[in-house]
Amino acid sequence: MSGIADLQVLLASLEPFLVEGEFIYATVPAESLADYLPLKPIGLFFEAEGLTLILTKEAAGQAGIASSPPLRCITMMVHSSLEAVGMTAALAVALTRQGISANVVAAYYHDHIFVPAADADRAVAAIRALSTAST
Repeated sequence: MSGIADLQVLLASLEPFLVEGEFIYATVPAESLADYLPLKPIGLFFEAEGLTLILTKEAAGQAGIASSPPLRCITMMVHSSLEAVGMTAALAVALTRQGISANVVAAYYHDHIFVPAADADRAVAAIRALSTAST
């Protein structure tokens, strides 16, 4: 199950899905990972400065964690290969043209783009236009 690597096929098959709810990025001390697992982060990454968590806005608020502004998650429903070349760049260009910042997380099956909550609908439209142009 290695996923699709062909860029044209990927772009034509993106199927962007706007995930329900708002998310945030936060950073906490890396040695306290176990303390934050009950918040059910959907993503985490260890950096030299600390542990980055991607959480629901509600979970961060309940835990009193300082965080980024609210973001929405757009999941590309295509199963992209981790070795695919150009998909992230194409998505970034499409969103850049609309003046929308993007934070991309590649997981095993899908790519997920976190965009400012206020820009989510425009971001989905830009990605759909990119996908349509590739068919």
